[in-house]
Amino acid sequence: MFTNDQDEYEFATLAVRAGQQRTGEREQSEPIFPTSSFVFTSAAQAAACFAGEEAGNIYSRFTNPTVRAFENRLATLEGGESCVATSSGMAAILATCLSLLKSGDHIVSSKDIFGTTRVLFNKYLARLGIETTFVPLAQLAAWESALRPNTRLLFLETPSNPLNEIADIGQLSNLAQAHQCLLVVDNCFCTPALQRPLKLGADIIIHSATKYLDGQGRCIGGAIVGDRQWVGEEVFGFLRTAGPSMSPFNAWVFLKGLETLVLRMEAISQSAQLLAEWLKERPEVSKVYYAGLPSHPQHALAVRQQSGFGGLIAFELKGGKTAAWTVIDSVKFISITANLGDSKTTIAHPATTTHGRLTTEERAAAGISDSLVRVSVGLEAIEDIKRDLQRGFEAIAK
Repeated sequence: MFTNDQDEYEFATLAVRAGQQRTGEREQSEPIFPTSSFVFTSAAQAAACFAGEEAGNIYSRFTNPTVRAFENRLATLEGGESCVATSSGMAAILATCLSLLKSGDHIVSSKDIFGTTRVLFNKYLARLGIETTFVPLAQLAAWESALRPNTRLLFLETPSNPLNEIADIGQLSNLAQAHQCLLVVDNCFCTPALQRPLKLGADIIIHSATKYLDGQGRCIGGAIVGDRQWVGEEVFGFLRTAGPSMSPFNAWVFLKGLETLVLRMEAISQSAQLLAEWLKERPEVSKVYYAGLPSHPQHALAVRQQSGFGGLIAFELKGGKTAAWTVIDSVKFISITANLGDSKTTIAHPATTTHGRLTTEERAAAGISDSLVRVSVGLEAIEDIKRDLQRGFEAIAK
């Protein structure tokens, strides 16, 4: 029987093997358990399971073998003690906040976060008396200045979406520990294949499994990884009660995605690097945001903190929104969609899609201009991706 021993096995092996518990059928691939409930041998066993005195499956809202296999595998890859899978990445953020915070608490968050996360903090958590202060991701002094006696949580994405800013996780960990806060890092864009925030001092990891963990744009899901207390007890308790649960089928798809995670992230990072270097030389492009470029202000930090730079690239076009839409509308095979992390390359206009719910002032503060285009590099041949974007550049010139 394979054991989830992080010291014995390397990442690629754990990504394929960790978390699997074979049934009596001796299956090679993990099974799917599409059942709402589970049967007990006696009333006494049922009572013991419900009371937590005996381990066992109860109800698929919070105990399902397929979901548990995904949770165990992802926890192993991130180096965490516990993982709770959720119905979406946003459900993962919501579950984390509602299980660990109360009215009167305060969040310090990077302003460089997914637009919907910002709406969640500014609108819905604010209604519950949980206030958020937004600060520049890479400015440690701004984080420190924003702290209050009631600050309980620091939240960030690194690299950020879509501008590829990088935070020093170790420095923020020291700051969080000094002020008795939890450091929550959204690791969606690097995944544990390229970055392991828990080892750098983070307390909790957030994932939108929809993105690179799946890798083929098939399912919606999320996950929270951390220790046995905050995640294994508090967040799990919220999931058991409130029910933003991952389906067994989606968990099985994500398990299959994890098997190829390191291969995909390495290939995508290599192609994205080549594309960023190409874009940087284009006369139509005024700026490229990619941490793999030596010109990136946090390039040295990214080299130290990550083993790769990922597949997310943003670039500014000369010509504003008109030029941005022209490029997007001219592509032939690149998918025009706001999703990312797919094996298929995607392209989007953040100001009118992912960050469209923000006010004009909020978008400006986050650096989301009308001329910004975001590309999530997939697994197609890099020369074909370049040629597809070239169509857009040629259309601008007409």
